[in-house]
Amino acid sequence: MSKDFLWVEKYRPSTVKDCILPDSIKNVFQGFVEQREIPNLLLSGSAGVGKTTIAKALCDEIGASYILINGSDEGRFLDTARNKIRQFATTVSLTSGTSHKVVIIDEADNTTNDVQLCLRSAIEEYHNNCRFILTCNFVNKIIEPLHSRCTVIDFRVKNGQSVPLQGQFFDRLRTILKTEDVKFEDKVLAKLITRYYPDWRRLINECQRYSASGAIDAAILADVADINFDSLLSALKRKDFKTVKGWVVQHMDSDPTTIFRKIYDSTYTVLKPASIPEAVLIIARYMKDATIVADHEINLLACLTEIMMSCEFK
Repeated sequence: MSKDFLWVEKYRPSTVKDCILPDSIKNVFQGFVEQREIPNLLLSGSAGVGKTTIAKALCDEIGASYILINGSDEGRFLDTARNKIRQFATTVSLTSGTSHKVVIIDEADNTTNDVQLCLRSAIEEYHNNCRFILTCNFVNKIIEPLHSRCTVIDFRVKNGQSVPLQGQFFDRLRTILKTEDVKFEDKVLAKLITRYYPDWRRLINECQRYSASGAIDAAILADVADINFDSLLSALKRKDFKTVKGWVVQHMDSDPTTIFRKIYDSTYTVLKPASIPEAVLIIARYMKDATIVADHEINLLACLTEIMMSCEFK
């Protein structure tokens, strides 16, 4: 599939300045640009906030050659990761504008401990000509020997920063939609931003999907908050797996995080008090997995099935 077709790639910022992030984070990266030097970095934050985007933009701005290895894909295999890094690190770049190449390990927290130990060794072995940028959703899944060799940058948004960032993305989305000649309503864009914040990648992908109908208007806002959960809760209580599965299939167009939250809120009315803590732990575990799983339908259905089989209903 062409990158020009995917909006998330077509409109990916190519400079640090154009990234939509808090100024405190952008200033750090702008400093790297001005110094034309990068330390080994560990970028931590939730999915879609812009960690990989700013890593690529940084390399582009300083003219550094780089490769990207996906920790959820080829990066999970020790030999593949080791061979790709060795091949890249030991060859001479004729186009690099800096003295160092850069290896970007995306979703490094999904790699195995063996791969992470390999990365630790690679950081030391190739320190003369390579720098490493690791991105992760959960920094606690990075082993200490690797963590300690990187400068950690936390992408969590602090209080007071959310509204300005949402405003910037509102303007960015309007520009994208006008460029793509897609009709839209401002109030609908604002609601989509509120729904998917801070996952900008998901927001852009959803807008592209909605645009296939020709317009982004109120017709697309079948808000998950308006979904009647009574049929789901009743099916869980009856241990009716077929009905639960049907409910999941019917609502997979809705935001998974919002669905998990609604399930969490609803279970308080139907579970016996002793089962509520277990349900909370189950929901939290599957919400965490939702950021990395390949099939959200199976993940949500597995969560509901575990609640159905493990918890006592009133």
